[in-house]
Amino acid sequence: MKFTNGFWLMREGVRASYATEARDVVTEDDRILLHAAVRKVTRRGDTLNTPLITVECWSPAEGVIGVRSIHHAGGRKPGPEFQVRTDPSRKVRTVRTGSVVELISGPLTLRVDTAGPWKLEFRDTATGRAVTTAGARGIGFALDADGSHHMVSRLSLGVGELVYGLGERFTPFVKNGQTVDIWQADGGTSSEQAYKNVPFHLSNRGYGVFVNHPGKVSYEIASESVGEVQFSVEDQELEYFVVHGPTPKEVLRRYTGLTGRPALPPAWSFGLWLTTSFTTSYDEETVNSFIQGMAEREIPLSVFHFDCFWMREYQWCDFTWDPAVFPDPEGMLRRLKERGLRISLWINPYIAQKSPLFAEAAEAGHLVRRADGSVWQWDLWQPGMALVDFTSPAAREWYAGKLRPLLEMGADCFKTDFGERIPTDVVWHDGSDPQRMRNYYTQLYNETVFDLLTEVRGEGEAVLFARSATAGGQQFPVHWGGDCDATFSSMAESLRGGLSLGASGFGFWSHDIGGFEGTPSDALFKRWLAFGLLSSHSRLHGSTSYRVPWQFGEEAVSVARDFARLKNRLMPYLYAAAVEASRTGVPVMRPMVVEFPDDPACATLDRQYMLGPDLLVAPVLTEDDEVEYYVPAGTWTHLLSGETVSGPGWRRERYGFDSLPLLVRPGAVLPLGAQEDRPDYDWADGITLRVHPQTLADGAETAVSVPDQRGGTAAVLTVRREGELLRVTAEGDGAPGAWAVLLGGTPDAELVEGTGRVEHTDQGTLVRADAADRELVLRAAAR
Repeated sequence: MKFTNGFWLMREGVRASYATEARDVVTEDDRILLHAAVRKVTRRGDTLNTPLITVECWSPAEGVIGVRSIHHAGGRKPGPEFQVRTDPSRKVRTVRTGSVVELISGPLTLRVDTAGPWKLEFRDTATGRAVTTAGARGIGFALDADGSHHMVSRLSLGVGELVYGLGERFTPFVKNGQTVDIWQADGGTSSEQAYKNVPFHLSNRGYGVFVNHPGKVSYEIASESVGEVQFSVEDQELEYFVVHGPTPKEVLRRYTGLTGRPALPPAWSFGLWLTTSFTTSYDEETVNSFIQGMAEREIPLSVFHFDCFWMREYQWCDFTWDPAVFPDPEGMLRRLKERGLRISLWINPYIAQKSPLFAEAAEAGHLVRRADGSVWQWDLWQPGMALVDFTSPAAREWYAGKLRPLLEMGADCFKTDFGERIPTDVVWHDGSDPQRMRNYYTQLYNETVFDLLTEVRGEGEAVLFARSATAGGQQFPVHWGGDCDATFSSMAESLRGGLSLGASGFGFWSHDIGGFEGTPSDALFKRWLAFGLLSSHSRLHGSTSYRVPWQFGEEAVSVARDFARLKNRLMPYLYAAAVEASRTGVPVMRPMVVEFPDDPACATLDRQYMLGPDLLVAPVLTEDDEVEYYVPAGTWTHLLSGETVSGPGWRRERYGFDSLPLLVRPGAVLPLGAQEDRPDYDWADGITLRVHPQTLADGAETAVSVPDQRGGTAAVLTVRREGELLRVTAEGDGAPGAWAVLLGGTPDAELVEGTGRVEHTDQGTLVRADAADRELVLRAAAR
């Protein structure tokens, strides 16, 4: 929120106090304690009748420095709190030279000159370069006209500095000039509200900032003070962490080291999901018609999802199949699983009054209550619905116990819908502050379900389809983009939301192919299919209409089939990117600025992205088949056509529905799996390395690690350019029994060493190797 009226004045009724000078400093081995006066002290009398702000500075991990400012420290601290990890191996030290005090944490140094005006300077340790600064008005508090107390901090923005992140936000990708409130809301994808609010922002200047407060955090990003990011909370203290890079990937690695890294989803979850849609009419016959229709049209399908009306109307959630529609759920699920499908079921954290579970949960104390002890209820969404109190361990166990029989019946995962409209006029079991629980509730909800899936299905098999999240929620993938319209504009805003979420430390993200509300045109559906099947996770879902491809014409069937098959063949590459996300926090779908931080043209791009490190995707977002996109430096290769394009530069092109800009990075070697009918197979067996010799520099060597489905390494294949020769080797305990090399765009290549078989195709020269071949040498002159 804004406190000032321009530069000179405060807003009517607002009284603010800011740190002016350090009156006292205490240093320990790993921290600094400062006491800041809020006015210049020239005589002893100036210390009377005036506030003092306590400022603590420390480091929980290398390259991360925390700052906690406190006005009144004696208040009650009811929680909840984000779980912030401390690295016990961190090396932190303090240095005091005259009036200058420094806290040094690896590549990041905090410098304070206690003799000058108030200023916290965050600097790159090696270069001394300023990262960001909390100067005048950098730390303080404000009393609003209604008497509410807000702690306020400001950090400087450099010239040309841009801000990203703050969760899944559908407003412009660059957040400069925006006011953002971190406050959970079920607002769709076309407003400033968000389902996934994360108080972390990423700067294009090599750092990020995490505000460690689970309640409402109000941001003014170059909007109140145009050269600063301001964040404030209604509280007596405010804590934030400056996270150094210097690259965006390193920032995300350090940030997710604090708040948790994404779990690695199972391989089957990367295939195509098909749902019954939201309020459509369906039964087992309808479900079977969908699945049979996909099979007859040879569209690979991995997961079938039952949305809300698998339960009886007015009774969500009672976790009981509607017997009038599904008289034999156990048999139905068994039959579906015999077809090789995984099963997902829709749930939410609400218990309707008509549900038999309402009385049970109320009597046991598992529902959130008002101050007078009555159960909190309202009629929005479900009549008389109540809310499960996940702050109670007993309630969490009770809720998980209701899901367990569904897993035993054959369900594989759950769509954890809702979790945003959480009341603040209630009393929580553990005494949590209702304002702080508004955002944090989703963490407990998703964690409860994810932990159950891990327990029942085993490590590495748990996956959600979750809508709401906050900081730390990335640990429980996958998240989808919420309720979007069936329009090209909504497809674009969904992409912006996903890129913002990726810049906030979330590794996996999906969206409703075709849009949720309304029914897409045939053209929109086909364009969204290509986008959706080149996303981390892919789901066909709608509100009042089905999303089976044949309802949008035969060409839509072809587009769905081709891109679903392509995604399955890309699984060795995609799952390697997934493993990277789980280990480093770098998302599978990456904003261009994350992969190309030194290219100024990439700083504002929000209509294209990198899928993993080596594939550039630019969805077609127009009715007229035209797409405008940017190509970074080097020679890139269209994966679908084999044509090359050189950057840096902008392109404006037209594409049919069977294609879009899908470019392979210069020098990249792309692994393609042998199967296209499913995502979970032995990716190393029969793998093809797609090499574009014209983009490889002489002497360059690229190693491709092929993962197994546990996140380990099945094989390593290495390509080295030696003049006109390419030396390709395969090794590892799980080295492929058979493999191939496709030299894209090189029809005249020849085999120099090895016993492979050479085939000439319209995509280039294909060399097939047997298990005995561990090295091939090919002649492929770079053109």
